[in-house]
Amino acid sequence: MPKNGSKKTQNNKSRNIAIGAGVAVAAVLLGVASYTATKPEDAGGSTVKEEAAGSAPSAGEQPGVYPELEKLARRDAKDPLAQGRADAPVVMVEYADFKCGFCGKFARDTEPGLVKKYVDEGTLRIEWRNFPIFGEDSERAARGAWAAGRQGRFWQFHEAAYAEGSKEKGFGDDRLKELAKDAGVEDVDRFVADVDSDAAKAAVKKDQEEAYGLGATSTPSFLVNGRPISGAQPDQVFDQAIEAAAKSAKPAGKGGSK
Repeated sequence: MPKNGSKKTQNNKSRNIAIGAGVAVAAVLLGVASYTATKPEDAGGSTVKEEAAGSAPSAGEQPGVYPELEKLARRDAKDPLAQGRADAPVVMVEYADFKCGFCGKFARDTEPGLVKKYVDEGTLRIEWRNFPIFGEDSERAARGAWAAGRQGRFWQFHEAAYAEGSKEKGFGDDRLKELAKDAGVEDVDRFVADVDSDAAKAAVKKDQEEAYGLGATSTPSFLVNGRPISGAQPDQVFDQAIEAAAKSAKPAGKGGSK
């Protein structure tokens, strides 16, 4: 059985904030479809075992669509952590962690094709949400991505951070500066200040709590116009969900593109 998402059990139940009716059902779907990804080594130096937490939906299945979840799309034309038209008929919200191996697989193997096939021609908008679940290194990477976005280089940082072998180098302060330079961030001193700012911490916390509120325990997790998808699924699963959403989408409000 393939493993295609990363999972971390959350002990703090108070973080599971109710977003609206139907969310509990969607959370079950996210949990059942989730997988355990490569995890950081524990204190003893051994790698935590990868373990499947459920089975992935086949390309022919049609999981439910929840209007309450569809409303989580922000459609902010000035959002530097998004790409695609703000009024695109389909919005895919992605909750991910830069330490997550399967998030990297999705970023390298699947997302570029979705951008070329759906974002570039105006059907799809992708909105990133930082969902760090692997501790301080994940938190720093999330703040680094946000800081790069402040200078319009989020997606370039995203590409550099998810490059093959990148996560194994960690996300310490020096490594973040290296990634910023690779991403073409112009003012690295400003980047460093932004990484440690209260604004960065608040932005990451906002995204994180949104994911916890959905009951998400794994990365990557997605919402495609309110349809939950969990894990780095095969390309056809995303194609099917996007095309089905596009057919049934209502016209979005006016917006710009990013």
